[in-house]
Amino acid sequence: MTTLFLPSNTEKTFDQETVTLLDVAQSISNSLAKEVLVANANGQIIDVNTTIENNSKVELLTWKDDEGKNAFWHTTAHLLGAALQELFPGIQLGTGPAIENGFYYDVDFGEYKFTDADFIKVENKILELAQNKSENIRREVSKTVATAFFTQHYNQYKLELIEGLPDGTITFYETGNFTDLCAGPHIPNTSFIKAVKLTAIAGAYWRANEKNKMLTRVYGISFPKKAELDQYLEALEKAKQRDHRKLGKELELFYFDEEVGMGLPLWAPKGEALRQNLIGFLKKIQMRAGYQHVASPHIGKKELYITSGHYAKYGQDAFQPIKTPAENEEFFLKPMNCPHHCKIYATKPRSYKEMPIKYAEFGTVYRYEQSGELHGLTRVRGFTQDDAHIYCRPDQLKDEFLKVVDLVNLVYGKLGFTDFQTQISLRDSVNKEKYLGTDEMWNLAENAIIEATQERGMKTTTKEGEAAFYGPKLDFIVRDAIGRKWQIGTIQVDYMMPENFDLTYTGTDNTLHRPVMIHRALFGSMERFIALLIEHTGGNFPIWLAPTKVILLPIASKYIAYCQEIANQINEEFDLQIEVDERDEKIGRKIRDAETQKIPYMLIVGEKESQENKVSIRVHGEGDKGAVMILEFMENFRKELKII
Repeated sequence: MTTLFLPSNTEKTFDQETVTLLDVAQSISNSLAKEVLVANANGQIIDVNTTIENNSKVELLTWKDDEGKNAFWHTTAHLLGAALQELFPGIQLGTGPAIENGFYYDVDFGEYKFTDADFIKVENKILELAQNKSENIRREVSKTVATAFFTQHYNQYKLELIEGLPDGTITFYETGNFTDLCAGPHIPNTSFIKAVKLTAIAGAYWRANEKNKMLTRVYGISFPKKAELDQYLEALEKAKQRDHRKLGKELELFYFDEEVGMGLPLWAPKGEALRQNLIGFLKKIQMRAGYQHVASPHIGKKELYITSGHYAKYGQDAFQPIKTPAENEEFFLKPMNCPHHCKIYATKPRSYKEMPIKYAEFGTVYRYEQSGELHGLTRVRGFTQDDAHIYCRPDQLKDEFLKVVDLVNLVYGKLGFTDFQTQISLRDSVNKEKYLGTDEMWNLAENAIIEATQERGMKTTTKEGEAAFYGPKLDFIVRDAIGRKWQIGTIQVDYMMPENFDLTYTGTDNTLHRPVMIHRALFGSMERFIALLIEHTGGNFPIWLAPTKVILLPIASKYIAYCQEIANQINEEFDLQIEVDERDEKIGRKIRDAETQKIPYMLIVGEKESQENKVSIRVHGEGDKGAVMILEFMENFRKELKII
């Protein structure tokens, strides 16, 4: 007898002793058996032909599940590798994982010059291989066998990977005539793959090390139905039009310059206005919620980050240390704000009566990202975090955590992000060595997050092994206007850093106690969040957020003085910088240019308007709205500016 537990604690018993996950699917329905791709057994994603142990917890996963898509794309990556080997004999394959949307394979093409002109023949070969309905067969091999195989089928990259693997942990996957070094899991067979598209090629250093050879990274995506591929390509085309790099330049928001440095954005006046609008919005909300704003330097002594644990974690990703004339004195560009906030907390004795203490900072931090990983504002080397750290008593933890959750809902709602998911990221229960702190600390922190989300009735997914090195976290993943997922906000519970910095407060018993620390960012990286906002709105920002909210368009030069009077009146009333288009251009050209700049309000002034103390209103994307008195426009404008 084999008893298994399905979701919602549904119990299923089988007469036979040996049961595979495919058997489980077939026992439920034939249609499910035809759709199941992989399964979650006791928290581990595995192949469906795997034999399952008695009393296991089992969840069957299909294309509708993220894990199902991941396995689907991982298998297609293997078919990409197989197709490339057939079409370009002698190439060497690096690694070929699934990614958030699709997959890639890093390839050493040797003497071949692979370009996007080769895409179609590779796509056709992948589909040809998929039609063979080849099973994905997992095989455990010894290190000796694995080394011999990739010595015979010479591949220096696979041999290097094998060298770093312990014997007894190595597995091959065989898909038709293609064999790859792979941990899996994979979908049952290749017949599920009905549509495929190669999307891009790029350079990528082997193992993300700039000292290694540059390989060719071939990106692609696949689907179980061609209609889904068509929908994806349509969304991709929309995404190109909304690309924040394209719109950022057109709207004069930000720039990058080689002499300044890769991954270091330059904010133009309109871009800085956008940043300050966001910062001002969040500052007001935070102050109402009891946060105190602080500021910390852009550098800190090496010892500070050793104490916090960040040096051990981020030392390899940091810029080289800054040396001073003093012997053995080194500073680092700040990788995180939290150690600095801990030092502010520690400046004087604290009492239980003060708790919670909430510090907030829009602090710029620096990480040395590999050049091949940089991408517009979404992956940069210098970025500003809307960081906050809450120091509270243990009995306040859940309540403070819930207050941050409510803050997230408020902020995202005001910005139009109503479609978001939450993920609880826990410590790897098996490999604990990469985390700081005791089991007791981790159990308390993880339970606090789980209980808080349950109390709010939140639908969450749980990922083991994705916690921060000092504590578990709740991540917020929003879906933008064209359906893409972005991880932005995070709330993290930390018992460890107060321990590292010996932070205390005096309790009701007149003895010293250790506070709990909540790390919190709602936007995450300001740069990444602005990239998301640009692409979500297509650059059509709400009036309160738009860098240029109003522009005055005189029909002729003789109305410029009147327009300046109106601009001064609006600027003084609302503390803004309203522009007047004084160019010697026809009004049609001025309107087209303002529309291109996506300015929400265009106030057009001619003879009639100047005589009657009015303006003709044109709304971006909507057209003319008629003429109104200046005071009437200002009254309505005031209402639209009030967001909180």
